[in-house]
Amino acid sequence: LLSGVGFESGGLAAAHAIHNGLTAIPDAHHYYHGEKVAFGTLTQLVLENAPVEEIETVAALCHSVGLPITLAQLDIKQDIPAKMRTVAEASCAEGETIHNMPGGATPDEVYAALLVADQYGQRFLQEWE
Repeated sequence: LLSGVGFESGGLAAAHAIHNGLTAIPDAHHYYHGEKVAFGTLTQLVLENAPVEEIETVAALCHSVGLPITLAQLDIKQDIPAKMRTVAEASCAEGETIHNMPGGATPDEVYAALLVADQYGQRFLQEWE
């Protein structure tokens, strides 16, 4: 009962909606919920205009425990613009948790944030090597 109550009032927002959007493309189907939410968290930080240092801190934590911080790490390597458009549209569907964010988010904003989050992840990986 408590986990159900906690889930219903857990303040879900963009990260989980992006997970749901990622299920609309086959590439990432074999990844766990938490792996997709991790990338969704980075994308949510971009949507929130979080400082780059904060995004890097979260990305470093994700990377240190083996969570994906790039689209390639979710096996999304081809037709990225079209696939991210699909993810963005699905993430913003009626009833999705992304609408819990102050001001919500449009598919265009989510699309751009997905690509920026991926670029940050790629840059961080290069810097850390």
